[in-house]
Amino acid sequence: MQRPAAPAPCVIDIEASGFGRGSYPVEVGYAHADGRAWCTLVQPAPDWQHWDTGAEQVHGISRAMLASHGRPPAEVAQRLNADLAGLTVYTDAWAHDYPWLARLFDCAALSPSFRLEAVSTLLDAQRMSQLDNLRRQAFTTLGITRHRASSDARALQWALSQLS
Repeated sequence: MQRPAAPAPCVIDIEASGFGRGSYPVEVGYAHADGRAWCTLVQPAPDWQHWDTGAEQVHGISRAMLASHGRPPAEVAQRLNADLAGLTVYTDAWAHDYPWLARLFDCAALSPSFRLEAVSTLLDAQRMSQLDNLRRQAFTTLGITRHRASSDARALQWALSQLS
């Protein structure tokens, strides 16, 4: 008897201005357990100055794009709280995503209404070792063609669903 597939977890991904001190979120996207996905560019707060051109080459988001199409941090934090309230939301880069989310929510003077957790808490060592290959496969299977926050979240969510 085949066991029913577990529901896919809610997954979040964040693209940032770089790594390390001073970096900040430039795009936030999630894939909700119910199938909804959302993504937005984040307009940098005035004191968010760090910029790494190497990060820009990876995600393809320029400072000009953020200035013209980004949403204010408070608006992004409010939307995340409304959409993800009460959920545990998973990330494959907790050590980076946690500080970037903290910076977003601190700027908005809000606290997250959801809990951020590492995907490693969902998987044993054997399944964790399969995750990267499945995530790469997801880009082909799902027809994802660009490295952006919601696309990465969808790919990770699909990979996790294959391991359940």
